[in-house]
Amino acid sequence: MNKFDFYNPTHIVFGKDRIGDLAKLVPSTGKVLILVGGSSAEKTGTLGQVREALGSRSHGTFTGIEPNPSFETCMKAVQMIREQGFNFLLAVGGGSVIDATKFIAAAVPFEGDAWDIMLKRGGNVQSALPFGVVLTLPATGSEMNSGGVITRKDIGAKLPFRSSLLYPKFSILDPTKTYTLPAKQLANGVVDAFVHTVEQYLTYPANAPVQDRFAEGLLQTLVEVGPKIMAATEPSYDDRANLMWTATLALNGLIGTGVPQDWSTHMIGHELTAKYDIDHARTLAIVLPAMLHERREQKREKLLQYGQRVWGIQSGSDDERISAAIEATRSFFESLGIPTRLSAYGVGSEAIDALIEQLQAHGMTKLGEHGDITPEVCRRVLVAAH
Repeated sequence: MNKFDFYNPTHIVFGKDRIGDLAKLVPSTGKVLILVGGSSAEKTGTLGQVREALGSRSHGTFTGIEPNPSFETCMKAVQMIREQGFNFLLAVGGGSVIDATKFIAAAVPFEGDAWDIMLKRGGNVQSALPFGVVLTLPATGSEMNSGGVITRKDIGAKLPFRSSLLYPKFSILDPTKTYTLPAKQLANGVVDAFVHTVEQYLTYPANAPVQDRFAEGLLQTLVEVGPKIMAATEPSYDDRANLMWTATLALNGLIGTGVPQDWSTHMIGHELTAKYDIDHARTLAIVLPAMLHERREQKREKLLQYGQRVWGIQSGSDDERISAAIEATRSFFESLGIPTRLSAYGVGSEAIDALIEQLQAHGMTKLGEHGDITPEVCRRVLVAAH
């Protein structure tokens, strides 16, 4: 296991009826801008609870953050904040709203073109507005990390960013807020958390049994609760709570600390979302099985471990066990109602050239834990995923 530092200052407030805690979590002198996506937060009453908890604090609301948050929309919020003097942000929603809030928090005090934040992947962020989170969709883990992803529509770019200044001050996680989510979003959440975990786990042995066992426990939990959530006629608090906490732990930095990480599936997936507006989690379900097959030799030891510990695959030759583990992964995604082939989304093989060009344009030419996933390797993955 490598040398490492681990830092995560986000205060997690977990459980039913915790939105009222905003009364003590948000500074009493805060002028608060609440950021949301569509109308669901208002319709479900969550926004009303948030406003009630803020009490006498001055506050406003910015709506319209997209499922894949856009630079263009974020800059409208930045202008609103600068003009009206808001000094505390509150994201009410899922990963998209939280990612947007992080970018907005960094962009408000940023001097110059705010897109430079994305071009430097957040490395040039010098200050940021404080912000908190009320999570309504478990998936991305953005509620307990310092990174995000933003799309710029006019140039078709979807890029990640990160800064130690962009951790939420607090995140409220109330599992009951997931009760009104449609099945599609729940399935996406399970897959998103699953692939986040895999990206930090399925690399090569690094003498890190604690991180391995932790990651395997998260994967096993998702395999257990995912189908139960999808099959339930009424939401189970325990299952929703376990999904919510697993998704948070999958990307709060803990399981990836001191170990090699991959993230090639995500980088390819971002290009699919930017070009075809396919849900982020669904792009991951398309790419991951094909990527694992392509990298089966480089990931050989961990694939065998993954197959045995997560899927209980113990019989057959090494190659047979690896194939079975990859197929189990694909079957799991499909069982949640998420197709794993490009063709299922109407994307033909003729699209692959443009996707590779976009990866190259965004500097994604040395991906993976070894930095050896070239554009040509990505091409083979996309061909296999078709």
